[in-house]
Amino acid sequence: MPEISRFFGIVIKMYYEDHVPAHFHAEYSGHRVLIDINTLSVFAGSFPPRALGLVIEWATLNRTDLLANFIRASKKEELQRIAPLD
Repeated sequence: MPEISRFFGIVIKMYYEDHVPAHFHAEYSGHRVLIDINTLSVFAGSFPPRALGLVIEWATLNRTDLLANFIRASKKEELQRIAPLD
C-alpha cells in the first residue's frame, strides 16, 4: 500500500483498487483508521483524538488531492505524494 504522506508520526496510505466510499488509511502508534474523503468521517478503526484532529485538519486542506489519488489508485496509476501538515 503506497504511502502518500507522513507527519507527526502519522502515516497516510491508499490501496490500489480499494473499495468505495473514496477513502484513505491513517496509521499512528498501533492505531488504524479509514476515513471517508467526502465526509471526513471515520468509518473503521479508532485513533487517539489529538492525532485524529491532525489527520482531519490535513485532509481538509488536501481533499482535492486525496480524491485525485483515489481515482488514480482505482486505475492502478502512480499515486502522488501530498505535502505533510506543518
